[in-house]
Amino acid sequence: MTRIAGSVQAQVWNGPLGTHWAAHHARYDALVSGLDDALFEGAAIAAGDRVLDVGCGAGATTRTAGRLAAHGHAVGVDISAPLLDRARAVTVAEDVTNVAYQRGDAQSHRFPAAGYDVVISRGGVMFFADHAAAFRNLARALRPGGRLAFVCPQPAGPHLEESRALSLFARLLDAPDAHTAAAQTAMASLSDPARIREVLEGWDEVSVTPVGTETVWGRDAADAVGFILSRTPGRAVDAVTRTTLEDTLRPYETDRGVRLRAAVWLVTAKRSPSLQA
Repeated sequence: MTRIAGSVQAQVWNGPLGTHWAAHHARYDALVSGLDDALFEGAAIAAGDRVLDVGCGAGATTRTAGRLAAHGHAVGVDISAPLLDRARAVTVAEDVTNVAYQRGDAQSHRFPAAGYDVVISRGGVMFFADHAAAFRNLARALRPGGRLAFVCPQPAGPHLEESRALSLFARLLDAPDAHTAAAQTAMASLSDPARIREVLEGWDEVSVTPVGTETVWGRDAADAVGFILSRTPGRAVDAVTRTTLEDTLRPYETDRGVRLRAAVWLVTAKRSPSLQA
C-alpha cells in the first residue's frame, strides 16, 4: 500500500463502514472473539503493565487489557471517531477505570517514548499505509524489551470455510463500494509471513504462528445474511438471491450460531534495545 492509502483508510473508518461497525460493535466483537485467547496469551500482560491497543475499534480488547493490567493501564488508539465514541461509552458503562482512548494514526502518532510495556492489536495493523514505518513508530513507543502481539489473516483460499463461503457471496452480489473494497484489500496486506518478517526487521524474537479459529456470523443463516447485507446500506437483493445466500451459510449453522472455520497468524516480537525507532 502507498502512503495515499492512509487517507483512504481514514475516510473508510470515519464513513458508513466505521459507523456500521460502531452501531454493531457487539456483533463484530463476537465475530472475531475466538482470537482473544491466542492474542492475550501471546501478549502475556502483567498486572502492572502499560498497554497500547492499536486499531482498538470499539475497545473490547482495550478493556480486556485494562482488566489484565489491573495496576497499570491500557490506551486504545484508532482513526475512527465513530468507533472511539462507542468505545468510550461502553467503557463508562462497564466501569473500567484504567482505560483511555486516543484518535490517531498509529503509524505516525507521537506516542510517549518508551511509554508502554506491551503493544497489542486484534486485526488492526493491516491497514497502515507504510507497515515498516508504523512498526518503527510502535517500537519507539515500547520500552526496550517490550512485547508486541497481534493477529492478522492468513491467505484466503478454498481450504478455509470462511473463504469459500464469502467467495460465493462475492459471486452472487454486486462489486462492493470503493470504501469496502479498500478495507478488504488492506485486510490481506500482511497475509504472507515473509512480508510480516520484512516489516518487523530489527525486532527480536519474531514469531509467526498459525492459529485456527471460528468466526461467528449470526444466530442462523437468515440472521447472518441480514447482517452481511446491512454492511452495504441501500443494496437491493431480490428474494431468490437472498435465499441462495442463506443456503450458502446453512451448512454452517450450529446450536452456537453460524460458525465458519478460518485461520490467522499470531505474531509476537520484542523491541530490541538496539532498534532505531
